[in-house]
Formats: sequence, structure tokens, C-alpha cells
Amino acid sequence: MSHSDPVQAHDPAASAAFEGSASVDDVRRKRDFNKLQKRLRRQTGNAIIDYRMIEEGDRVMVCLSGGKDSYTMLDMLRSLQRNAPVRFSLVAVNLDQKQPGFPEHVLPDYLDGLGVDYYILERDTYSVVKEKTPEGKSTCALCSRLRRGSLYGFAEEIGATKIALGHHREDILETLFLNMFFGGSLKAMPPKLLSDDAKNIVIRPLAYCKEADIAEFARQMEYPIIPCNLCGSQPNMQRQNVKAMLDDWDKNHPGRLESMFKAVTNVAPSQLADRTLFDFEHLEAEQEKALAGRIQALNVG
Repeated sequence: MSHSDPVQAHDPAASAAFEGSASVDDVRRKRDFNKLQKRLRRQTGNAIIDYRMIEEGDRVMVCLSGGKDSYTMLDMLRSLQRNAPVRFSLVAVNLDQKQPGFPEHVLPDYLDGLGVDYYILERDTYSVVKEKTPEGKSTCALCSRLRRGSLYGFAEEIGATKIALGHHREDILETLFLNMFFGGSLKAMPPKLLSDDAKNIVIRPLAYCKEADIAEFARQMEYPIIPCNLCGSQPNMQRQNVKAMLDDWDKNHPGRLESMFKAVTNVAPSQLADRTLFDFEHLEAEQEKALAGRIQALNVG
């Protein structure tokens, strides 16, 4: 008698059953991944169409940070590029902000493997942010401003007609609440934006995509993620608090985030209170005009 108890391991029938089970799991995983990929591709394509993000002959500068969102955005744009009704080119750009320990080889190796045109833009914004930001204060505002200025200027240098950023649905909603809670304004991140100096058009192709879908796609694609040790390492940031609030809502109130994002695209200025968006001052004149037209119609009858 064998000293090993699990004789089933040598049973041909058991082995076949095990292999069959593994095959079913593999098929299910592949099917789920394909559904996820198609959903992200469809949502990205819909956002591009709805906001006319990309046009014939565009040179799209894809801002690649090394995070899950920008990797996914690059993949979606490359996939759509192959079957798009318009011709456009892609160039990936990474801003090396000279953060200590930044693995400079990761993105070039990855992009070389894909055969994607790219630039590594070196700007020591890290030192500026650390020097100018008081201890305990958020670095995000200054870091974002410096990063945006560097990328906007470089886009002009390389002749990019559009600048693609990897912000997703939750980024847009988080910004909406941050501005309401702390900025006293009702604004978020538009899917398409003209810069203040009118020199650049920014697009956000992942505007319709859920962060959870992007995270799962990135996990399965095994992207070489590069963490940010500047803003990403700061505790108790207000954006993190708002993110936790949205995560809780999404978990306990399914469909709430979808409804909120729909609200961002379905604004009724007359039902708010911004006098620059709606002419509240002359409502009486509008009323008089409407009633006069109604009386004339009744008289004709």
C-alpha cells in the first residue's frame, strides 16, 4: 500500500475532470475579459463620438504617467485607431518630473515593445513642488499646474492637435464634489476642453469608463505600473475622502454614480442660480411676451 493517501491524483478519470474544470474556468475568464475589453472600447468610442474628440488628421498626444488609467487609455486609442472612420496618429508622452527613485527605464521599455512613437519630457517639477508647498499641505494643485504647463507647451512643439488625458468617470465626479464642498463652484472636468490661451484642446477619452473596470483591465493586462510618490503618498487628502464617499455610495446604492454622471451631462441652467448662464433679470419681459402671444392666439380662434 502506498504511504501517500491521495490516490486520486493518479486516477485518469479524476485528472480528466480536473483538466476539464480548469478549461471551463479559463474559458470563463477569457470571456469575461473580452466583455470587459469590449465595454471599455465601446464607452471610449462613444465618448469620442459624442464630444467629437478626434477628427481627420489629428495628432493625439497621449499623456502617459505609468498609472492604470493612462495605460488603458493608450490601449483603447490604439485599438480604435485601427478601425476608426478617420485617420489620426498617436504619440505617447511621459513627463519625467524627477521624483527620487522614478524607474526611468519602465516606460521606454514598454513603449519600445509596443512600437509606439513616444517622447520622455524631463522637467524637475518635483523639486519646485517640494520647495514651494508648506509642510502638511497638498502638493496636488501646484504639481498639476506645473505638469499641465509643461505638457501644453510640449504639445505645441511636436505639433499635437489634441492632448489626451486618462481621467475616468469617478475622476470627474470627485472633482465635481471637491469644487462644491471646497471651491464654492458647480464644475467638474469636461470630456473636451479648450485651454485658457486657446492653444490646446484637451480630451478625456475615458470619461464614460468606470474606474473599477479600468483597474480590472489593467490588472489582467499586467501593466508595469509606476506609483506616484508625490501626491499618491499624502494621507488625508480631500480627494481621497471624496473618493471614499463615492466608493461607499457605489457599494451601498447601486446605480447612484451612473445617475450622478448623467446629471453632469444633463444640466438645466434655469433650475440653478447662476445669473451668467440664465437671464433671470428679464423673466417678466419673457412672461409678458408669452402671455401676449397666447392672447393673440385665443383672439384668432
